[in-house]
Amino acid sequence: MSNTSAARPTARAAKIAKLAVIPVALIASGIVVSQASYSAYSATTTNPTSNWSSGTVNLTDDDSNAAMFSATNLKPGSTGSKCIVVTSTGSLASSVKLYATNATTTKALASSINLTITQGTGGSFGSCSGFTAAATSSSVFSGTADSFGSTATSYATGVGAWTPTGTANESRTYKIDYTLAANAPDSTQGGTAAMALTWEAQNS
Repeated sequence: MSNTSAARPTARAAKIAKLAVIPVALIASGIVVSQASYSAYSATTTNPTSNWSSGTVNLTDDDSNAAMFSATNLKPGSTGSKCIVVTSTGSLASSVKLYATNATTTKALASSINLTITQGTGGSFGSCSGFTAAATSSSVFSGTADSFGSTATSYATGVGAWTPTGTANESRTYKIDYTLAANAPDSTQGGTAAMALTWEAQNS
């Protein structure tokens, strides 16, 4: 009679044998994963950091916040002349226009004040000593204060043809002449006229 129970492994031994196989399989799997994670070559190329900055449009003048004219007690034929220097310090090419703001009048006095505005170089605020009219496009406006104040009221309707390049600080002198018309009617006695002059630059 053969001893078959001694030849066959017990159920306990078979279970242990199965469990022993699992760690070996896991270790083998880990080796494969480990080898796979280090098996790729790579290369990169990088463009240096890009940067953006905006240009500027900027205007200044030499009026020290003082009004161009404060003329009083005018009579027919009264006249006056002053200059102002406007400077572009922006970095962008631009186009500069002149227009009126806050224009007011009583007794229609503005209709009898003739204005001539000329562009050039030289002079300084309040003084036109050394002023020279530009060789071309020197005439900026010629007409009545009422016409200027009612038609040139924004950049779109402004006057002038100055185009700073933006490559360096550039200046233009504006000479403003006024005359109370010799034929101003009696109805303008005691009248008033006022306006601010505004220069505006927009990049081109």
